[in-house]
Amino acid sequence: MAQEYEQLLLKNQLCFPMYACGRKIVAAYTPFLKPLGLTYTQYVVFMVLWELENVSVGQLGSILHLDAGTLTPLLKNLEKEGYVTRERSKEDERVTLISITKKGNDLKEKCKDIPGELAKQGSPLSEKESVQLYKLLYKFLEG
Repeated sequence: MAQEYEQLLLKNQLCFPMYACGRKIVAAYTPFLKPLGLTYTQYVVFMVLWELENVSVGQLGSILHLDAGTLTPLLKNLEKEGYVTRERSKEDERVTLISITKKGNDLKEKCKDIPGELAKQGSPLSEKESVQLYKLLYKFLEG
């Protein structure tokens, strides 16, 4: 069947390979995160908290490019598990502050080898291509 609209061909979409690669990357993390009871989204939240220790939900959303509707239930779950605390800012009641607990920080030890384990799986990209892709993806995110 002839395609009347070339712009609708899947092969002509930049969004599709980006989406498919994202799914492939998350799937690669799953065998390492599942035994820890973590999703990939929870893992990236922890990476921010391990670095900053305290952050507002808004700041966290901005860093991770996630909205409050995604973060709020995730953070409530992490609080219920004892990994984080959530409290209203004393300066602005509309702002919820997230802090990592000792239990959350202890999880860092269990996650420290995950990046290396993924690197062992190899990449079809050269180091130069990986650096270039990294820069291009962040350029896209910032645009």
